[in-house]
Amino acid sequence: MSPVIESQEHKDLRAAVAALGTRYGRDYMTKVVRESGHPDELWAEAAKLGYLGVNLPEEYGGGGGGIAELSIVLEELGAAGSPLLMMVVSPAICGTVIARFGTQEQKREWLPGLADGSRTMAFGITEPDAGSNSHRITTTARRDGDDWLLTGRKVFISGVDIADATLIVGRTEDSRTGKLKPCLFIVPRDAPGFQRHQIDMELQAPEKQFELVLDDVRLPASALVGDEDAGLLQLFAGLNPERIMTAAFAVGMGRYALGRAVSYAKERQVWKAPIGAHQAIAHPLAQSHVELELARLMMQKAAALYDAGDDVGAGEAANMAKFAAGDACVKAVDQAVHTLGGNGLTREYGLASLIVASRVARIAPVSRDMILNYVSHQTLGLPKSY
Repeated sequence: MSPVIESQEHKDLRAAVAALGTRYGRDYMTKVVRESGHPDELWAEAAKLGYLGVNLPEEYGGGGGGIAELSIVLEELGAAGSPLLMMVVSPAICGTVIARFGTQEQKREWLPGLADGSRTMAFGITEPDAGSNSHRITTTARRDGDDWLLTGRKVFISGVDIADATLIVGRTEDSRTGKLKPCLFIVPRDAPGFQRHQIDMELQAPEKQFELVLDDVRLPASALVGDEDAGLLQLFAGLNPERIMTAAFAVGMGRYALGRAVSYAKERQVWKAPIGAHQAIAHPLAQSHVELELARLMMQKAAALYDAGDDVGAGEAANMAKFAAGDACVKAVDQAVHTLGGNGLTREYGLASLIVASRVARIAPVSRDMILNYVSHQTLGLPKSY
Protein backbone atom coordinates (compact mmCIF):
# COMPACT_ATOMS: atom_id res chain seq x y z
CA MET A 1 0.00 0.00 0.00
CA SER A 2 1.37 3.39 -0.97
CA PRO A 3 2.01 5.72 1.99
CA VAL A 4 0.08 8.40 0.07
CA ILE A 5 -3.19 6.52 0.54
CA GLU A 6 -3.78 5.15 4.02
CA SER A 7 -4.90 1.57 4.36
CA GLN A 8 -8.19 0.79 6.08
CA GLU A 9 -6.19 -0.66 8.96
CA HIS A 10 -4.38 2.66 9.42
CA LYS A 11 -7.64 4.60 9.16
CA ASP A 12 -9.19 2.38 11.84
CA LEU A 13 -6.15 2.85 14.09
CA ARG A 14 -6.33 6.61 13.60
CA ALA A 15 -10.03 6.68 14.52
CA ALA A 16 -9.55 4.48 17.58
CA VAL A 17 -6.65 6.55 18.94
CA ALA A 18 -8.54 9.78 18.22
CA ALA A 19 -11.42 8.46 20.33
CA LEU A 20 -9.02 7.69 23.19
CA GLY A 21 -7.40 11.12 22.91
CA THR A 22 -10.77 12.86 22.95
CA ARG A 23 -11.68 11.11 26.21
CA TYR A 24 -8.67 12.78 27.83
CA GLY A 25 -8.05 15.93 25.79
CA ARG A 26 -6.28 19.19 26.55
CA ASP A 27 -7.97 19.73 29.92
CA TYR A 28 -6.52 16.48 31.23
CA MET A 29 -3.01 17.39 30.12
CA THR A 30 -3.32 20.92 31.53
CA LYS A 31 -4.38 19.48 34.90
CA VAL A 32 -1.43 17.07 34.91
CA VAL A 33 0.99 19.94 34.23
CA ARG A 34 -0.61 22.17 36.86
CA GLU A 35 -0.25 19.44 39.47
CA SER A 36 3.34 18.65 38.40
CA GLY A 37 2.24 15.09 37.66
CA HIS A 38 2.63 12.70 34.76
CA PRO A 39 -0.07 11.48 32.31
CA ASP A 40 0.00 8.02 33.90
CA GLU A 41 -3.67 7.22 33.25
CA LEU A 42 -3.47 8.02 29.54
CA TRP A 43 -0.11 6.22 29.22
CA ALA A 44 -1.51 3.12 30.92
CA GLU A 45 -4.70 3.06 28.84
CA ALA A 46 -2.81 3.62 25.58
CA ALA A 47 -0.52 0.75 26.58
CA LYS A 48 -3.40 -1.54 27.53
CA LEU A 49 -4.99 -0.95 24.13
CA GLY A 50 -1.72 -1.91 22.46
CA TYR A 51 -0.91 1.55 21.09
CA LEU A 52 2.40 2.24 22.87
CA GLY A 53 4.09 -0.90 21.63
CA VAL A 54 2.47 -1.03 18.21
CA ASN A 55 5.92 -0.85 16.55
CA LEU A 56 7.59 -3.53 18.66
CA PRO A 57 7.86 -7.24 17.74
CA GLU A 58 4.86 -9.42 18.52
CA GLU A 59 7.03 -12.07 20.19
CA TYR A 60 7.83 -9.54 22.91
CA GLY A 61 4.27 -8.31 23.39
CA GLY A 62 4.28 -5.59 20.75
CA GLY A 63 1.92 -5.02 17.85
CA GLY A 64 4.34 -6.12 15.15
CA GLY A 65 3.85 -2.91 13.23
CA GLY A 66 6.28 -0.10 12.51
CA ILE A 67 7.01 3.57 12.95
CA ALA A 68 4.14 4.29 10.53
CA GLU A 69 1.65 2.96 13.07
CA LEU A 70 3.39 4.53 16.06
CA SER A 71 3.44 7.94 14.38
CA ILE A 72 -0.33 7.69 13.82
CA VAL A 73 -0.82 7.08 17.55
CA LEU A 74 1.23 10.12 18.59
CA GLU A 75 -0.27 12.39 15.92
CA GLU A 76 -3.86 11.57 16.90
CA LEU A 77 -3.18 11.97 20.63
CA GLY A 78 -1.59 15.33 19.83
CA ALA A 79 -4.50 16.38 17.65
CA ALA A 80 -6.76 15.69 20.64
CA GLY A 81 -4.58 17.96 22.81
CA SER A 82 -2.97 15.20 24.86
CA PRO A 83 0.32 14.15 23.23
CA LEU A 84 2.66 11.74 25.00
CA LEU A 85 6.18 13.05 24.42
CA MET A 86 7.80 9.96 25.95
CA MET A 87 6.46 7.96 22.98
CA VAL A 88 9.16 9.66 20.92
CA VAL A 89 11.79 8.30 23.28
CA SER A 90 10.73 5.04 24.89
CA PRO A 91 9.12 2.86 22.19
CA ALA A 92 10.36 4.80 19.12
CA ILE A 93 14.06 5.33 19.85
CA CYS A 94 14.95 2.91 22.62
CA GLY A 95 12.49 0.17 21.68
CA THR A 96 13.56 0.30 18.03
CA VAL A 97 17.29 0.21 18.81
CA ILE A 98 16.93 -2.71 21.24
CA ALA A 99 14.60 -4.61 18.89
CA ARG A 100 17.03 -4.21 15.98
CA PHE A 101 20.39 -4.52 17.68
CA GLY A 102 19.95 -5.69 21.26
CA THR A 103 21.01 -9.08 22.58
CA GLN A 104 18.35 -11.71 23.24
CA GLU A 105 18.76 -10.99 26.94
CA GLN A 106 18.22 -7.23 26.41
CA LYS A 107 15.16 -7.88 24.25
CA ARG A 108 13.63 -10.19 26.85
CA GLU A 109 14.38 -7.77 29.66
CA TRP A 110 13.14 -4.55 28.07
CA LEU A 111 10.80 -5.00 25.12
CA PRO A 112 7.77 -6.51 26.93
CA GLY A 113 7.82 -3.66 29.48
CA LEU A 114 8.29 -0.97 26.83
CA ALA A 115 5.40 -2.52 24.88
CA ASP A 116 2.92 -2.73 27.76
CA GLY A 117 3.94 0.63 29.24
CA SER A 118 5.09 -0.81 32.56
CA ARG A 119 8.66 0.32 31.85
CA THR A 120 10.01 3.42 30.17
CA MET A 121 13.42 4.36 28.90
CA ALA A 122 14.94 7.80 28.30
CA PHE A 123 17.53 8.65 25.64
CA GLY A 124 20.69 10.65 26.30
CA ILE A 125 22.67 12.04 23.37
CA THR A 126 22.80 15.87 23.62
CA GLU A 127 25.74 17.37 25.50
CA PRO A 128 26.39 20.91 26.80
CA ASP A 129 29.37 21.52 24.50
CA ALA A 130 28.38 19.39 21.53
CA GLY A 131 24.85 20.53 20.67
CA SER A 132 23.90 19.06 17.30
CA ASN A 133 27.44 17.84 16.64
CA SER A 134 27.37 14.16 17.63
CA HIS A 135 31.03 13.89 16.62
CA ARG A 136 31.94 16.11 19.59
CA ILE A 137 30.34 13.87 22.19
CA THR A 138 32.74 13.65 25.11
CA THR A 139 30.94 11.07 27.24
CA THR A 140 33.38 8.19 27.15
CA ALA A 141 33.26 4.54 28.11
CA ARG A 142 36.42 2.69 29.01
CA ARG A 143 36.89 -0.95 29.86
CA ASP A 144 37.69 -2.04 33.40
CA GLY A 145 38.03 -5.80 33.36
CA ASP A 146 34.69 -7.12 32.06
CA ASP A 147 32.89 -3.89 33.03
CA TRP A 148 32.53 -0.49 31.43
CA LEU A 149 33.11 2.84 33.20
CA LEU A 150 31.03 5.68 31.76
CA THR A 151 31.92 9.34 32.38
CA GLY A 152 30.40 12.51 30.94
CA ARG A 153 27.51 14.96 30.88
CA LYS A 154 24.23 15.17 29.02
CA VAL A 155 21.68 17.98 28.81
CA PHE A 156 18.00 18.40 27.83
CA ILE A 157 17.19 14.75 28.44
CA SER A 158 13.45 14.16 28.73
CA GLY A 159 11.72 12.10 31.39
CA VAL A 160 14.76 10.75 33.24
CA ASP A 161 12.86 11.05 36.53
CA ILE A 162 10.24 8.53 35.45
CA ALA A 163 12.41 6.29 33.24
CA ASP A 164 13.65 2.94 34.53
CA ALA A 165 16.85 3.44 32.54
CA THR A 166 18.44 5.82 30.07
CA LEU A 167 19.96 4.75 26.76
CA ILE A 168 23.18 6.78 26.82
CA VAL A 169 25.28 7.56 23.75
CA GLY A 170 28.94 7.37 24.73
CA ARG A 171 32.14 6.84 22.84
CA THR A 172 34.69 4.06 23.11
CA GLU A 173 38.19 3.89 21.74
CA ASP A 174 38.64 1.79 18.63
CA SER A 175 41.55 -0.54 19.38
CA ARG A 176 42.59 -0.58 15.71
CA THR A 177 42.57 3.16 14.95
CA GLY A 178 42.67 4.75 18.40
CA LYS A 179 39.73 6.97 17.37
CA LEU A 180 36.56 7.31 19.41
CA LYS A 181 33.38 5.71 18.05
CA PRO A 182 29.79 6.02 19.31
CA CYS A 183 28.29 3.24 21.41
CA LEU A 184 24.97 2.84 23.22
CA PHE A 185 24.67 1.81 26.87
CA ILE A 186 21.65 1.02 29.04
CA VAL A 187 22.15 2.90 32.33
CA PRO A 188 19.71 2.01 35.17
CA ARG A 189 18.24 5.04 36.95
CA ASP A 190 19.71 3.98 40.32
CA ALA A 191 23.25 3.29 39.04
CA PRO A 192 25.87 4.70 41.43
CA GLY A 193 27.46 7.86 39.99
CA PHE A 194 24.45 8.59 37.75
CA GLN A 195 23.07 11.98 38.82
CA ARG A 196 20.30 14.14 37.40
CA HIS A 197 19.41 17.80 37.85
CA GLN A 198 16.12 19.24 36.58
CA ILE A 199 16.40 22.18 34.18
CA ASP A 200 14.03 25.07 34.87
CA MET A 201 12.08 25.41 31.61
CA GLU A 202 9.48 27.92 30.40
CA LEU A 203 7.99 25.00 28.50
CA GLN A 204 4.82 23.71 30.17
CA ALA A 205 4.84 19.95 29.76
CA PRO A 206 4.48 16.94 32.05
CA GLU A 207 7.81 15.59 30.79
CA LYS A 208 10.62 17.36 32.61
CA GLN A 209 14.09 18.11 31.19
CA PHE A 210 17.29 17.13 32.94
CA GLU A 211 21.03 17.57 32.94
CA LEU A 212 22.83 14.31 33.63
CA VAL A 213 26.22 13.74 35.19
CA LEU A 214 27.89 10.34 34.82
CA ASP A 215 30.84 9.98 37.18
CA ASP A 216 32.57 6.66 36.55
CA VAL A 217 29.25 4.83 36.29
CA ARG A 218 30.14 1.14 36.38
CA LEU A 219 28.16 -1.01 33.96
CA PRO A 220 28.36 -4.72 33.20
CA ALA A 221 29.34 -5.89 29.71
CA SER A 222 25.65 -6.65 29.12
CA ALA A 223 24.82 -2.92 29.26
CA LEU A 224 26.34 -2.36 25.80
CA VAL A 225 23.64 -2.51 23.14
CA GLY A 226 24.53 -4.45 20.01
CA ASP A 227 27.88 -4.54 18.33
CA GLU A 228 30.60 -2.23 19.61
CA ASP A 229 31.74 -1.67 16.01
CA ALA A 230 28.30 -0.79 14.60
CA GLY A 231 27.68 2.24 16.80
CA LEU A 232 26.90 4.81 14.11
CA LEU A 233 24.51 2.48 12.29
CA GLN A 234 22.72 1.72 15.56
CA LEU A 235 22.62 5.39 16.53
CA PHE A 236 20.94 6.46 13.29
CA ALA A 237 18.52 3.54 13.58
CA GLY A 238 17.22 5.41 16.63
CA LEU A 239 17.54 8.97 15.32
CA ASN A 240 15.41 8.45 12.19
CA PRO A 241 12.36 7.27 14.19
CA GLU A 242 12.97 10.20 16.56
CA ARG A 243 12.67 12.67 13.68
CA ILE A 244 9.58 10.94 12.28
CA MET A 245 7.91 10.92 15.69
CA THR A 246 8.80 14.57 16.27
CA ALA A 247 7.05 15.30 12.98
CA ALA A 248 4.00 13.40 14.25
CA PHE A 249 4.12 15.38 17.50
CA ALA A 250 4.26 18.64 15.52
CA VAL A 251 1.52 17.73 13.04
CA GLY A 252 -0.75 16.67 15.90
CA MET A 253 -0.15 19.89 17.81
CA GLY A 254 -0.71 21.98 14.68
CA ARG A 255 -3.97 20.16 13.97
CA TYR A 256 -5.15 20.75 17.53
CA ALA A 257 -4.43 24.49 17.35
CA LEU A 258 -6.00 24.77 13.91
CA GLY A 259 -9.11 22.94 15.09
CA ARG A 260 -9.56 25.34 18.00
CA ALA A 261 -9.13 28.34 15.69
CA VAL A 262 -11.58 27.04 13.09
CA SER A 263 -14.25 26.37 15.74
CA TYR A 264 -13.78 29.87 17.11
CA ALA A 265 -13.85 31.48 13.66
CA LYS A 266 -17.16 29.77 12.87
CA GLU A 267 -18.84 31.16 15.98
CA ARG A 268 -17.16 34.48 16.77
CA GLN A 269 -19.18 37.34 15.33
CA VAL A 270 -18.00 40.95 15.36
CA TRP A 271 -19.98 42.34 12.43
CA LYS A 272 -22.77 40.59 10.53
CA ALA A 273 -21.04 37.33 9.65
CA PRO A 274 -18.75 35.04 11.68
CA ILE A 275 -15.12 36.15 11.42
CA GLY A 276 -14.31 32.95 9.54
CA ALA A 277 -16.22 34.35 6.56
CA HIS A 278 -13.51 36.97 6.09
CA GLN A 279 -10.63 35.91 3.89
CA ALA A 280 -8.08 37.61 6.16
CA ILE A 281 -9.03 34.97 8.75
CA ALA A 282 -10.03 32.09 6.48
CA HIS A 283 -7.09 32.01 4.06
CA PRO A 284 -4.26 31.78 6.62
CA LEU A 285 -6.12 28.96 8.37
CA ALA A 286 -6.64 27.20 5.03
CA GLN A 287 -2.93 27.62 4.26
CA SER A 288 -2.03 26.11 7.63
CA HIS A 289 -4.19 23.11 6.83
CA VAL A 290 -2.40 22.67 3.49
CA GLU A 291 1.04 22.90 5.14
CA LEU A 292 0.14 20.39 7.85
CA GLU A 293 -1.18 17.93 5.26
CA LEU A 294 2.01 18.27 3.21
CA ALA A 295 4.15 17.71 6.29
CA ARG A 296 2.17 14.60 7.14
CA LEU A 297 2.71 13.25 3.63
CA MET A 298 6.48 13.52 4.03
CA MET A 299 6.20 11.95 7.48
CA GLN A 300 4.29 9.01 5.99
CA LYS A 301 6.93 8.64 3.27
CA ALA A 302 9.71 8.65 5.87
CA ALA A 303 7.93 6.06 8.00
CA ALA A 304 7.27 3.84 4.98
CA LEU A 305 10.93 3.98 3.93
CA TYR A 306 12.13 3.28 7.45
CA ASP A 307 9.76 0.36 7.96
CA ALA A 308 10.87 -1.05 4.59
CA GLY A 309 14.48 -1.09 5.83
CA ASP A 310 15.75 1.79 3.69
CA ASP A 311 17.74 3.65 6.36
CA VAL A 312 19.44 6.01 3.89
CA GLY A 313 16.22 7.02 2.15
CA ALA A 314 14.46 7.29 5.49
CA GLY A 315 17.20 9.59 6.80
CA GLU A 316 16.58 12.18 4.12
CA ALA A 317 12.78 11.92 4.32
CA ALA A 318 12.74 11.94 8.15
CA ASN A 319 14.79 15.14 8.23
CA MET A 320 12.54 16.78 5.63
CA ALA A 321 9.41 15.66 7.48
CA LYS A 322 10.66 17.04 10.77
CA PHE A 323 11.61 20.33 9.07
CA ALA A 324 8.25 20.72 7.33
CA ALA A 325 6.20 19.68 10.36
CA GLY A 326 8.07 22.00 12.72
CA ASP A 327 7.46 24.99 10.48
CA ALA A 328 3.83 24.05 9.82
CA CYS A 329 3.19 23.60 13.55
CA VAL A 330 4.69 26.96 14.56
CA LYS A 331 2.70 28.77 11.87
CA ALA A 332 -0.54 26.97 12.75
CA VAL A 333 -0.21 27.81 16.44
CA ASP A 334 0.68 31.43 15.68
CA GLN A 335 -2.30 31.79 13.34
CA ALA A 336 -4.62 30.13 15.85
CA VAL A 337 -3.59 32.57 18.59
CA HIS A 338 -3.96 35.45 16.14
CA THR A 339 -7.45 34.27 15.15
CA LEU A 340 -8.60 34.27 18.78
CA GLY A 341 -7.05 37.66 19.48
CA GLY A 342 -6.91 38.35 23.22
CA ASN A 343 -8.66 35.06 23.92
CA GLY A 344 -5.71 33.30 22.31
CA LEU A 345 -3.56 34.38 25.24
CA THR A 346 -5.94 33.28 27.99
CA ARG A 347 -5.57 30.13 30.02
CA GLU A 348 -9.20 29.24 29.25
CA TYR A 349 -8.51 28.62 25.57
CA GLY A 350 -5.21 26.83 26.17
CA LEU A 351 -3.37 28.04 23.07
CA ALA A 352 -0.82 30.44 24.55
CA SER A 353 1.28 27.66 26.10
CA LEU A 354 1.56 26.08 22.65
CA ILE A 355 3.55 29.11 21.43
CA VAL A 356 6.49 27.82 23.44
CA ALA A 357 5.71 24.11 22.88
CA SER A 358 5.51 24.49 19.10
CA ARG A 359 9.03 25.93 19.00
CA VAL A 360 10.35 22.63 20.32
CA ALA A 361 9.61 20.99 16.98
CA ARG A 362 11.87 23.52 15.25
CA ILE A 363 14.71 23.13 17.75
CA ALA A 364 14.70 19.48 18.81
CA PRO A 365 15.95 16.84 18.25
CA VAL A 366 17.93 18.66 15.56
CA SER A 367 17.60 22.29 14.50
CA ARG A 368 16.10 23.26 11.16
CA ASP A 369 19.49 24.76 10.24
CA MET A 370 21.24 21.40 10.66
CA ILE A 371 18.54 19.78 8.53
CA LEU A 372 19.23 22.34 5.80
CA ASN A 373 22.92 21.44 6.14
CA TYR A 374 22.02 17.76 5.75
CA VAL A 375 19.92 18.39 2.63
CA SER A 376 22.46 20.74 1.06
CA HIS A 377 25.32 18.27 1.62
CA GLN A 378 23.68 14.85 1.32
CA THR A 379 20.97 15.57 -1.25
CA LEU A 380 22.31 18.48 -3.29
CA GLY A 381 25.98 17.58 -3.02
CA LEU A 382 27.07 21.08 -2.00
CA PRO A 383 30.38 21.45 -0.13
CA LYS A 384 30.49 21.64 3.65
CA SER A 385 31.30 24.84 5.50
CA TYR A 386 32.44 22.96 8.61
